[in-house]
Amino acid sequence: MVYITRIEHFNAAHRLFNPVWSHEQNEEVFGKCANENWHGHNFELHVTIKGYPNPDTGFVYDVKRLSTIVNEHIIEKLDHKNLNVDVEFMAGKLCSIENLVIAIWEQLIPYLPPAVQLHCLKLYETPRIFVEYFGN
Repeated sequence: MVYITRIEHFNAAHRLFNPVWSHEQNEEVFGKCANENWHGHNFELHVTIKGYPNPDTGFVYDVKRLSTIVNEHIIEKLDHKNLNVDVEFMAGKLCSIENLVIAIWEQLIPYLPPAVQLHCLKLYETPRIFVEYFGN
């Protein structure tokens, strides 16, 4: 089994808050991230797929095609957007990095061919904070 990773970037704003909580409780739990005027991040998304190299190409999958899929179905929907307001697949969810990476996984799965598997998503919110998700 061979693992190959494509890295993409996007910039987005969000606000961490629970709408059923008071302003004070949101500030206590989420701190500055509960700012009513939002805050933003320069996200870095690592998409790792796995499979066996095709004997005709030597590729597990064409990484240019993988980049096209990620850009079309993820980056274009997230880049320079407000995650709480503008992103349909985040509607009704708390916009934590944990929920975001799960939603990205769910968006990508239908577009990958059966010959490869989505192994892991690693999403950096900052250089010191990231999540990894390996599916359900």
